[in-house]
Amino acid sequence: MKALVIEGSNGSPQLLCDHLRRIGIKPVPAATGNAGIDLFLTERPDLVLLDIAARDVGAHDVARQIRLLDPPGERTPIIVLSDPNKNQEIERVIAAGGDDCLLKPISEAVFAAKIGAIQQFIVMHQSLLELARKLDSANQELKRLNSLDGLTCIPNRKHLDDVLAREWRRAMRQCEELSLIKCDIDFFRQYNEIHGHQNGDACLCQIVQALTSRMDRGGDMLARYGGEEFVAVLPGTRLSGAVHVASQMLNAVNQLALPHPGSPCGHVTVSFGVAAAVAMPETNPQDILDAAARALDKAKDGGRNRVVQTTSLDPHED
Repeated sequence: MKALVIEGSNGSPQLLCDHLRRIGIKPVPAATGNAGIDLFLTERPDLVLLDIAARDVGAHDVARQIRLLDPPGERTPIIVLSDPNKNQEIERVIAAGGDDCLLKPISEAVFAAKIGAIQQFIVMHQSLLELARKLDSANQELKRLNSLDGLTCIPNRKHLDDVLAREWRRAMRQCEELSLIKCDIDFFRQYNEIHGHQNGDACLCQIVQALTSRMDRGGDMLARYGGEEFVAVLPGTRLSGAVHVASQMLNAVNQLALPHPGSPCGHVTVSFGVAAAVAMPETNPQDILDAAARALDKAKDGGRNRVVQTTSLDPHED
């Protein structure tokens, strides 16, 4: 533990430094107020002993500067050292950032007791800061886990809604095109009936790995929409680019060649619906999600294991 000792114009810090050493605290003496401010920055003491008669600058200014230099969320204790009958000066320094006062001549016993109490305060404060950091870290981890699907570990439906709403607003501000890919594992109910739900879960995870392997842009996101349905959000991507990504996803799933006796293809396949639009004030994120869903329905009606695209958000124009 270190204590910054800022001496006054009519004394020497030597006595205080000796007191500090005897109770196991390293003293950092400063001959003037400005020197004390500089040392506070470089030494980062745990405690400041500030003589009310600090040289070259008022003690209240020193206290105010130290408060401004304190790290965010921290408060270095400042003990004001004063001759008796300096009540107004003491009040001024306390108002500027001081925490406590010791009257001179200083009793070594009183000094040791006061410093001991402050040491306990510092330890408790540091413990609280550490606890606050751990709680913040735990809350951040909980927030992250609440945004993920428990099985596939990709974003869940709620996080998808949040991201889609944010990207829609951003696309509207920047007049950019936003693309969506909605996909569905073909005949997945039959897969579960044949192979069992445990193997069905493993299949879902393999499909997710195949889909995400074809998404190489940092801003793109794949989320589980529900059951065996997934949605990919592709900000700043034109329809042609989104169709290319969906085609790559389709190929990646086919390359897995996961056996599926209940599928006409004999292996697991996925159908894709792709939609793209420039966000406008009269539209909303649900519009592009619905458009991608309609394109997906067409892919299923057309034989599945294929990609169907649309640029229209109007259901009557498909």
